[in-house]
Amino acid sequence: MFKGSIVALITPMDEKGNICKKSLKKIINYHIKNGTSAIVSVGTTGESSTLSQKEHIKVIMLTLEISDNKISVIAGTGSNATYECILLTKKLENSGISACLSVVPYYNKPTQKGLYKHFKLIAENTCLPQILYNVPTRTGCDLSEETIIKLSHVKNIIGIKDATGDLSRINKIKPFVKKNFLLISGDDSTALDFIQLGGQGVISVTANIAAYEMSKMCKLALCNKFVEARKINKRLINLHKYLFIESNPIPIKWAAKKLKLIKKNILRLPMTSLSKKNFSLIDKAISKARLNKNFY
Repeated sequence: MFKGSIVALITPMDEKGNICKKSLKKIINYHIKNGTSAIVSVGTTGESSTLSQKEHIKVIMLTLEISDNKISVIAGTGSNATYECILLTKKLENSGISACLSVVPYYNKPTQKGLYKHFKLIAENTCLPQILYNVPTRTGCDLSEETIIKLSHVKNIIGIKDATGDLSRINKIKPFVKKNFLLISGDDSTALDFIQLGGQGVISVTANIAAYEMSKMCKLALCNKFVEARKINKRLINLHKYLFIESNPIPIKWAAKKLKLIKKNILRLPMTSLSKKNFSLIDKAISKARLNKNFY
């Protein structure tokens, strides 16, 4: 269902910290025109941790409204409380979203048994397809290969976004998961290698400002045209690196504002704007990437 470059979309805000619909419309249309496969709305990059549940749902519904069925929308619905995940997921049933992205519970560090029960119960309480999201650097908890394999056979769990950057995991998982279980990278720096090893795509931060390039690179890779794909990735490699020089989404929001994809570079506290010492690094990475600006 989901292949290629999927953007982990930023949530544009105005000077008062409210959702900026005008900027959201601009960046969504940018992705539609540049071939992005799908949008993840209100994931980590969309500042899910600092939006209220009402705002969370509002952004997802605005994204659906603006996209107008021209691009699939995946809703970030993760929480460290199982019942909260279920409540949010059920509120989005019949909304038009294509799937949910559910992050490994953060802070409370459950056991593998707890993780299995958490995701299984969510899947059993909804008809919406579920994509697991493993990002231990942010959650402090790792979803093991064994638990992923076990969860892959649960109805409604259709894939995983793996942001560990550990490419060895693909061969440990792929032979044992159910047929058509999606393996999606969550790490831009290793995404191309991930696809070459058998993955179907990437949920990308870089794609926020390099939609055309990430889309083309993934399409080439999925057609086994890795020489051409690596030429594009070489131009983007510094972006992949420096867009994480401070906590995501601090650098990507700064870059999106610089490229006039959003009107204001506003983040919710405790996230603050990019440090001035890092401006030049991202500037140089943008220049080296030679981004297509036809749709800015």
